[in-house]
Amino acid sequence: MMNTEKVLESEKPQMFWTPDVEWSAASQMNIFRVMIEKNYNVTLPDYEALWRWSVKNTGAFWSEVWDFCEVIAEKKGDEAFVSGANLQEAEFFPDARLNFAQNLLRRRDNGAALIFRGEECVEKTVSFKELYDAVSRTAQALKQAGIGEGDRVAGYMPNMPETIIAMLAASSLGAIWVSASPDFGVQGVFDRFGQVDPKVLFAVDGYSYNGKDIDCREKLAEIVSKLPTLKHVVLVDYIKGKDIAVEKEVRYTDFVAPFEAGEIAFAQLPFNHPLYIMFSSGTTGKPKCIVHGAGGTLLQHLKEHRLHCDLREDEKLFYFTTCGWMMWQWLVSGLSANATLMLYDGSPFYPDGNALFGFAEKYGCNIFGTSAKFIDALRKGDLSPKDKHDLSTVRMITSTGSPLVHEGFDYIYDHIKEDIHIASISGGTDIVSCFVLGNPLSAVWRGEIQGPGLGMDVDIFDENGEPVRELAGELVCKTAFPSMPVMFWNDETGEKYHDAYFARFDNIWCHGDWSQWTEHGGLIIYGRSDATLNPGGVRIGTAEIYRQVEQLPEIKESIAVGQDWDDDVRVVLFVVMAEGAKLDDDLKSRIRTAIRTGASPRHVPAKIIEVADIPRTKSGKITELAVRDVIHGRPLKNIEALANPAALDIYQDMPELQE
Repeated sequence: MMNTEKVLESEKPQMFWTPDVEWSAASQMNIFRVMIEKNYNVTLPDYEALWRWSVKNTGAFWSEVWDFCEVIAEKKGDEAFVSGANLQEAEFFPDARLNFAQNLLRRRDNGAALIFRGEECVEKTVSFKELYDAVSRTAQALKQAGIGEGDRVAGYMPNMPETIIAMLAASSLGAIWVSASPDFGVQGVFDRFGQVDPKVLFAVDGYSYNGKDIDCREKLAEIVSKLPTLKHVVLVDYIKGKDIAVEKEVRYTDFVAPFEAGEIAFAQLPFNHPLYIMFSSGTTGKPKCIVHGAGGTLLQHLKEHRLHCDLREDEKLFYFTTCGWMMWQWLVSGLSANATLMLYDGSPFYPDGNALFGFAEKYGCNIFGTSAKFIDALRKGDLSPKDKHDLSTVRMITSTGSPLVHEGFDYIYDHIKEDIHIASISGGTDIVSCFVLGNPLSAVWRGEIQGPGLGMDVDIFDENGEPVRELAGELVCKTAFPSMPVMFWNDETGEKYHDAYFARFDNIWCHGDWSQWTEHGGLIIYGRSDATLNPGGVRIGTAEIYRQVEQLPEIKESIAVGQDWDDDVRVVLFVVMAEGAKLDDDLKSRIRTAIRTGASPRHVPAKIIEVADIPRTKSGKITELAVRDVIHGRPLKNIEALANPAALDIYQDMPELQE
């Protein structure tokens, strides 16, 4: 029997930021709130009241978002929401006809649509007119190549303008976009693309990372040989790599050369027409192919960008991401708000940890998106970007990928910018958006996510499926939302879809995050539920341990797993040491004291072991499940999903784990 205990925090909650009264009043979310009050004769004095209205009035809320954000569509239809027999069968805007790309290509002027920087300060700016024209020519080339509604177009590409152009061209025709970043190995790409049978592949000859050019031509040739459905391989020259012949290859410039830019004939398609096939991490088997619809993705991203982030026309939106992480799709949708996207390809620490902040300063970034791990690495590297860069234009920092710990909040305010809106956000590939995120109406409290997203009926359940307010539990969503997956690819019965989200609680989306409400209506996420530890039957989030351990300067990084031992589970902590540091008995004692004092005695590890490396996914997340399987001698199903699979060898047959 599992127990759920109250999570104790040693600090008194601190309010770190409150929105400027005038700015908050003029925010798009506040304008939306006032409009709802007037249209429905209700009183919604604050964000929580607006959120509660939004989840109790599903159809009305999403219909108002559609109108407020001025969705371009051939037809909206009379109904915004049809509930269906269960959440899986719920349907939004069943009669709508629209095109995703058309909504992202609203502008055709000479303003900057994309600002790209690669390593070595390779820079390129693409205007809205140039973007539209490039999409027009690429769409014509794809149509000539036989691409139409429902066909899959793949990208093995970095985060660069040509990737966005190819995706928009495909979606303008009703084709489905799939992508992987070029750091993926051959098997990792095949495990993804091989399941969906793409007809056209856009790829680069190579990419740059940490000051080195990495040639992709050899890998690309092998990938192409494994994908018999490919008709064309469209090669984008980036680093001018080796001259290795790739079957069915055509240079991108030659592919579009026969076509003149003109009006794009945007295919008008149903709301749920597939837009993206996205992939789970694949650390527990072949990646799941999650299909997201055009309408749901568009509407959810418009809500998050315009209402939650208050993104405005001509503002500059940056997110450090690759095309293998869902934040790329989230970033690209910023075009629908008429904003400028800032794209970066390469290491965020090349030539040093100031690289991204120099980019932000030069172009006047307004919203700066990154990962909690990046913030943590800056903190441990004693970097202080505010001392070197003018970040006066940056008004919001968004962080995701893993929990942003309390000290991460401290670091941002102390060393990046004091007067800034920190929006810790969480959701995932499964919903191509956020369950919980920031908003311009509420305060930011240290270590907390501001609250659930509008229209997202989020709650915390205990193991019996009952809501809990003061205890940690499973993050769930109780009603339908537009960016639920349309389906899983090759899941005709819907069984895989159901098992992924609805098997835990009947007709309730269970997301798999171990979370807790706070007294301010915000949330804390402690880590993935399947990675929680269970010593003595008490569930413990790994993030609670990492937060205490990684405050010690001797510890560079850590990973904690549960080991089956004597008919129970014991906590094992693996640590990567900072340069010059040594894991001796004194440091082990200080680690245990820090965990006991800062978390609880139940969090204290039975074993603390030094390791040279920690395995992580392609998007930079540490993977407790893979380590747990290795130390128990279980077979690993898909090490190609890892960025550094060799790290797993360190954890095999450890003598320390036999005693």
